Amino acid sequence: MEKRISGTTALYSLIGTPVGHSGSPAMYNYSFQKLGVDSAYLAFDISLEKVPDAIAAMKTLNIKGSNVTMPCKSEVVKYMDELSPAARIVGAVNTIVNNNGKLTGNITDGVGFVRSLKENGVDVKGKNITIIGAGGAATAIQVQCALDGAKEISIFNIKDDFYKRAEETIEKLKQEVPQCVVELYDLEDRQKLREKIASSNILVNATKVGMHPHEDESPIKDNAVFRKDLVVSDTVYNPKQTKFLKDAEAVGCKTVDGTGMLLWQGAEAFKLYTGLEMPAKEVEELYFK
Repeated sequence: MEKRISGTTALYSLIGTPVGHSGSPAMYNYSFQKLGVDSAYLAFDISLEKVPDAIAAMKTLNIKGSNVTMPCKSEVVKYMDELSPAARIVGAVNTIVNNNGKLTGNITDGVGFVRSLKENGVDVKGKNITIIGAGGAATAIQVQCALDGAKEISIFNIKDDFYKRAEETIEKLKQEVPQCVVELYDLEDRQKLREKIASSNILVNATKVGMHPHEDESPIKDNAVFRKDLVVSDTVYNPKQTKFLKDAEAVGCKTVDGTGMLLWQGAEAFKLYTGLEMPAKEVEELYFK
């Protein structure tokens, strides 16, 4: 490491809390080194109330870019000079680019999801998609799928605060992407869920259901909804093969696990930072297998 740090080395970062478990420093530093980019990446544990200080430090120290994780994704929006279309609709930022003091906020989660599907031969354009969940990742996916040409998106969520947020997202999408039909339903309405899955090309679990240590859980209670021509994707990546995916696979569905979204959202941020393609396949072999 010391051989590649110089007086001209650019700094990139991750902010949020906790960050001690993050794989981002390894992923980005490997990519910088592999491509000969004179940059380094560090993680900083930043609580919500410290966001203003972190943004000020970013400008003062000329940190070229920063990834943002929870709980800071919505808070940093207040300090951006510009937002990407997706970040503006979602109301959250996970990637900041610093161009001589001008901060542009982006959200790459949805891009990562769409790219993960594409890497598995699935295009969202013109498709009917059912998405279970309305939290941060779910919202980013919904917005990006709409921006990328999905025909219809059916969102299912329990009637909580995220449900209200989804209602607001739908209103924004009606203004920004009127050609995409986006509807919201109560997850407790299992009959409507069955109907929408039956008319969908892609089914997505964008909740934490099935995540370790609750590997025996699935957001789908009736496996009869799965059919061979349905693409089934999960945003959970630990475990890689969730019960949701296993049940779908048993019926013959094409399945896409959550590691791809994680990889490709990072690759999109890397491209925003450097203009270069991350060596994603090598990163996947090293850190996602």
